[in-house]
Amino acid sequence: MDFLFHEVSEEEKQRIKEQAKKIIDDFSKKLSRIDKETKEPIIEMKEFERSEGNKKDESFSRKKMFDNAPDKNDDFIVAEKGGWG
Repeated sequence: MDFLFHEVSEEEKQRIKEQAKKIIDDFSKKLSRIDKETKEPIIEMKEFERSEGNKKDESFSRKKMFDNAPDKNDDFIVAEKGGWG
């Protein structure tokens, strides 16, 4: 695996700098051609936005949660520890 790493000569450093500068310059030219004015929203989210407020979700209740828990102890749901990794 020693062939993957080698001392970089000054000539190689200069060539790498020139290539990097060219890449950055080309990218910056392409960015400057992008239309920066957004005319319309790209995504309509009216139907997906949640309504804010303090309403409780009736479909989720403490009783349902405890009814569905396989192992419970008084006011606690017992979960396995460290078995998910």
